[in-house]
Amino acid sequence: MDCIDVIKGRRSIRKFKDLAIGKEIIEDLLNAAQMAPSAGNLQARDFIIITNKITKQKLVKAALGQSFIEQAPVVIVVVANIERSSRIYRSRGELYATQDATAGIENILLAAHSMGLGTCWIGAFDENAVSELLGIPDKTLPVAIIPVGYPDEQPATPPRIAMERLVHWETW
Repeated sequence: MDCIDVIKGRRSIRKFKDLAIGKEIIEDLLNAAQMAPSAGNLQARDFIIITNKITKQKLVKAALGQSFIEQAPVVIVVVANIERSSRIYRSRGELYATQDATAGIENILLAAHSMGLGTCWIGAFDENAVSELLGIPDKTLPVAIIPVGYPDEQPATPPRIAMERLVHWETW
């Protein structure tokens, strides 16, 4: 699939088929995430892979009741590793680690779509609850919950703000 087609065709998927995803596919998604840009090449992002049904049910609660998380065969939680980034970048480490994580997230979403998988970037969740549930250490921050599975829906293209309202040449 052409890169621009992947970008234009990706949608947030909230309904998944009851089909398993092989470990190799998940590894391909994680390798794509690791190829994302990273401040100082510190790769200040970590990934937690969840397939356990009970853990997914608990994630639903931590994610404010977004029940479709449980339907996905695999869930990836992406974590900004602030400690790793702050060793070099001190007070900017949190920002750079968050940027590293979000660049990896986008690569996961695009790679998944190119492989016929569906995903959804979930940012609405209780960070403390997710951290406690998954044993995420201090000086890290869960940034996204990403359910991954074969899509069982085809959402329409959502409306976009006109480019002339968003683009500023030379100055605002």
